[in-house]
Amino acid sequence: EMTMRKYQISANERFYKQEYCGCSFSLRDSNDWRKANGIPNIQIGGNSAGLGERYFTDPLVDAAEESQEVVDEFFAQANELAKVGADKTQRKATLELYKERRKNEAHDGSINGLNNW
Repeated sequence: EMTMRKYQISANERFYKQEYCGCSFSLRDSNDWRKANGIPNIQIGGNSAGLGERYFTDPLVDAAEESQEVVDEFFAQANELAKVGADKTQRKATLELYKERRKNEAHDGSINGLNNW
């Protein structure tokens, strides 16, 4: 209940959505995860986000974007990428493992797992 209240306040106040922590490693890992899941790269600056809205606008959609399932999947994939290190060939091969897990809008048009991680 408190979590939903956080999203309600964030939407009412139109708080900015931070798409990554701000460091270059987070930007790299977030964009790698997005690539593996068919999600556009993070957009830095401007009025549009890499995915979804730049600001919190809808408590239910915003909560779904940051669900525990989404967070856990991000860190599981990030850990796999970390194991292969900076070797681009190995990172590309690891990303290929997640190709079939790409998240898209559900057939009814509702958001199904797209997020800003």
